[in-house]
Amino acid sequence: MKEFIENAKKHFENIIIEQLARIEQLNSQKDWMDFSTISPIVIGIVGGDGIGPEISKHAKSVLEFLLKEQIKNNKVQFKTIEGLTIENRARVLKAIPDDVLEELKDCHVILKGPTTTPRKGDKWPNIESANVSMRRELDLFANVRPVKVPELDIDWMFFRENTEGAYVLGSKGINVTDDLAVDFKVITTQGSERIIRLAFEYAKNNNINKLTVVTKANVVKTTDGKFLSIAERVAKDYPEVEWDDWYIDIMTAKLIDPARRSQFKVLVAPNLYGDIITDEAAQIQGGVGTAGSANIGKRYAMFEAIHGSAPRMVEEGRIQFADPSSMIKAASLLLNHIGYVNLSRKLDMALDICVVYEKDFKMTGRSNGATGEQFTQYLLETLHDDNLEKKWSTFQAQTKK
Repeated sequence: MKEFIENAKKHFENIIIEQLARIEQLNSQKDWMDFSTISPIVIGIVGGDGIGPEISKHAKSVLEFLLKEQIKNNKVQFKTIEGLTIENRARVLKAIPDDVLEELKDCHVILKGPTTTPRKGDKWPNIESANVSMRRELDLFANVRPVKVPELDIDWMFFRENTEGAYVLGSKGINVTDDLAVDFKVITTQGSERIIRLAFEYAKNNNINKLTVVTKANVVKTTDGKFLSIAERVAKDYPEVEWDDWYIDIMTAKLIDPARRSQFKVLVAPNLYGDIITDEAAQIQGGVGTAGSANIGKRYAMFEAIHGSAPRMVEEGRIQFADPSSMIKAASLLLNHIGYVNLSRKLDMALDICVVYEKDFKMTGRSNGATGEQFTQYLLETLHDDNLEKKWSTFQAQTKK
C-alpha cells in the first residue's frame, strides 16, 4: 500500500511542477494585440486540403470586397500560405512544417481552410492534427463559435477555454492500483481570466447586455469555484454587461427550452463544458458543419470552417459545389476580431439573407444545386445593396411572427 501511495504522490508532484511552470509562462505573456495600432494588419489565407482551397478562395473574395478601402490604403494585406497540405506535412513528418509555421507567425490573423488529419488505415503517416499543433504553437486558448437560428430567436456566441480544464491533463491520469483510477483537472487564475475577459470584451464591443458563465461549481467546488469567482471579479470591470451563471447540467436543458433559450447571448465555459454545449448548440442550428469557428490567443488568432476537407467531393469532381458559407462565417469572426465590427455585422446580415431567409441559391454539394462561385456572387450582390439593413430587419420581423 505504501508503494502505491508513494508512486501516486510522485506522479502528482510532476503534474504540479509542470503546471506551475506553465503558469510562469502565462505570467510572462504580453498584453492583447491592439489592432488599432497595427498597419498593415496581415491576414494569412491558408487553403489547406480537399475543398479547402476552393472555399478559402471565395471567403477571401468576400474579405477583399469588404476591406477594399483598407487594402487600398495599406491598412490590410493578404498573405497566401500554401504549404499546409497533407502532402507537404506527410513529406516532412510534421503537423506543421517549420517553414510554414514561420509564415503563420508572420501574420496577425489566419483564415484557414480544413486540413486532413491522418487516421488509421489511410495512406498518410500518423502525424498530429494541424489544428491541435497550431493551437499549441500559437497559444490559441479560446475557441469561439457563433450559433444563430433566427426562426427560433437564437443568437448565441460561445467562448470555450481551449487549454485547461479536464482536457489538458486528460492523458496524465493514474491507475493507483488495479481498483483505483484518478484523473486530474486544472484551472488557473491566468487561464480563466483571459477567456472570461475575452467574452466580456466581446459583449461590450458588440453592445450585448447579457453574458452567462457555465460551470458545475456547486459540486466541483475548487476548480469550477475558481472559474466562477474569477468571473465575478472580472465582471466588475464591465458594469454595462449583465451576467449570470448556470450549471452545465441544467444549461444543456435550457438551451433546448423554448421559453428560456432566446435569453442567452454570450456564454463562457471551461474546456469540457464548452465542448458539450457548443456541440449541442451546433446541432440545434443544423449540425456541426454549419458554423464558423475562431481560435484566439493574445498574439495570434485563427479562423476556420469547422467541417472537414471532404475528400470524397474532390474524388468525385464536385469541388465547385462545395458550400463556402461556413468559411465566410469564419471571415466575419475575423473582421470582428481585428476591429471591423460594423463590417462583420454587415456580413452576418448578408449571410442571414442569403442562407436563412431568401435561399435563392440552394447549396446541395452536387450539380442540382448552386456552385460556390454562384453563392459568393449572390452574397456580394447582397452586400452591395444599399437597403441591406432594412431588408434584413424585414426578414427578421417576418420570421418572428
